[in-house]
Amino acid sequence: MQAWAVAHRLAMVWLTGLLMSGPGAAQPCDGVEVRTGMGERRCLKPGAGERFRDCADCPEMVVVPAGTFLMGSPPSEPEREGEREDQIRVTIAKPFAVGAFAVTRGEFAAFAAATGYTLDAGCYVWTGTTWEERFDRSWQDPGFAQDDRHPVTCVDLKAAKAYVAWLSAKTGKTYRLPSETEREYATRAGTTTPFWWGSTIATDMANYNGTSPSVLGPIGAWRQTTVRVDSFNPNAWGLYNVHGNVWDWTDDCWSERNAGNPGDGSVRTTGDCTWRVARGGAWNYHASYLRAAFRYWNLPHNRSGVQGMRVARSL
Repeated sequence: MQAWAVAHRLAMVWLTGLLMSGPGAAQPCDGVEVRTGMGERRCLKPGAGERFRDCADCPEMVVVPAGTFLMGSPPSEPEREGEREDQIRVTIAKPFAVGAFAVTRGEFAAFAAATGYTLDAGCYVWTGTTWEERFDRSWQDPGFAQDDRHPVTCVDLKAAKAYVAWLSAKTGKTYRLPSETEREYATRAGTTTPFWWGSTIATDMANYNGTSPSVLGPIGAWRQTTVRVDSFNPNAWGLYNVHGNVWDWTDDCWSERNAGNPGDGSVRTTGDCTWRVARGGAWNYHASYLRAAFRYWNLPHNRSGVQGMRVARSL
């Protein structure tokens, strides 16, 4: 190769390197590159709790890392629910995003205003002594005081799916409900104890009915209402109120046994699909229901003052 050609090639290599490393140049991402619905490119480290959103009215999301964990509880865990919590090894192959918070009343209101979506009338509410279906109650008035930073309640599965479909259409991203496996994985944030912070719980750590004695924690308060979604401390991956406040819908079919779960983080489509899995516990339930491994069920059409949702997004 002639000397002038070699010199030209070396100059081009030098210039390319200068352009790639100079001010404003794209830097390599050592995490996950997230392209938001607002045209931003964010380099986010999975599990670091950094939040992003795809639109002004969209939920704030965090990136959860890929990994393997034991879903369920060991036989020695207090208040364990037997084979419902059989342990299986699950591998989450790719990072995904999940709401840092439960969907708020304000975020759901933005969806309802944009689409004109209306739920069927009525919601099951706590009267102070019993549960009662009241047709004058709704997500806008669940029977206790809320502001727009409280979790939306009185939403059925159909409304939850309509909400994630709207987010997907609005942002061009794939929003969905988390599977129950993803919900437990994100709750634990790498831990193996009943709660992400340890083996016991108190009502200054989560919102639940603390009036009954429990081996899981001392007697405490019962607020009989939701609290704001940013109440208490987040777990290590930046998720708030993964124990208590409101139940989160998942799209999994109910099964009395945890054995048979797909084991890859996907939604379970076998079992009794007339019931769907709810996770997390709520303000009206005792400490045992808040454990990371606890599996609960709900009818898809049920609307109640303890049922909310948290969204997931594929990356």
